[in-house]
Amino acid sequence: MFFMGFDPTFVLLIPAMIFAFWAQWKVQSTYQKMSRVRAANGMTGREMARSIMNRNGLSGVDIEQVEGVLPDHYDPRAKKVRLTDNNYQGDSLASIAVAAHEVGHALQHAKGYAPMRWRWSLLGPANLGSTLAMPLAFIGILMGSGGIWLLDLGIILFSAVVLFQVVTLPVEFNASSRAYAHLTSVGIATPDEAAMAKKVLDAAALTYVASAATALLSLLRLILLRNSRD
Repeated sequence: MFFMGFDPTFVLLIPAMIFAFWAQWKVQSTYQKMSRVRAANGMTGREMARSIMNRNGLSGVDIEQVEGVLPDHYDPRAKKVRLTDNNYQGDSLASIAVAAHEVGHALQHAKGYAPMRWRWSLLGPANLGSTLAMPLAFIGILMGSGGIWLLDLGIILFSAVVLFQVVTLPVEFNASSRAYAHLTSVGIATPDEAAMAKKVLDAAALTYVASAATALLSLLRLILLRNSRD
């Protein structure tokens, strides 16, 4: 049960938190290591992205340079691949790996990849759930038996967050698979370079696994707190 001074269900989150910290360290250290290895073909991230898109007929997708550290993404609404300064201009294995991954999302969009559509349909509910679920659940806990309905509402809202995180996994893994396939199939990268670029893609995937695990355990924690009220 829940105590004001200590919540024993919090221990559920400890393994996920440790995994999340390790995954973040892993992706940053791998990216930094591969950012010091120059691609033999000398292509920048922008050139790599454009090369893959040209081979797949994605002439209507723009490549845009943005500021920041690893906020690279594909925007399906604007049809733009957005790359940070280092990945846009850089010619390292890390830069071309990230660029190829984001183009993987553009290919998903162009081919109507179902999990990507599901993720975008869940974005609104997930944002609402991430904002309101925990405050509502906390208030419901403080209210005792009279706040069960708030706790239930918090669980329902947070379920959208969990579903979004789970659906994100195949989207990200598939984008990385597409990136690796294009790096190897047409000889853009040597086998050794492709293997090193894959390390960047695999490390990034761990962060999404950690996010999904944390969300799932957080939902389980809310359910246990709710059941302790009965």
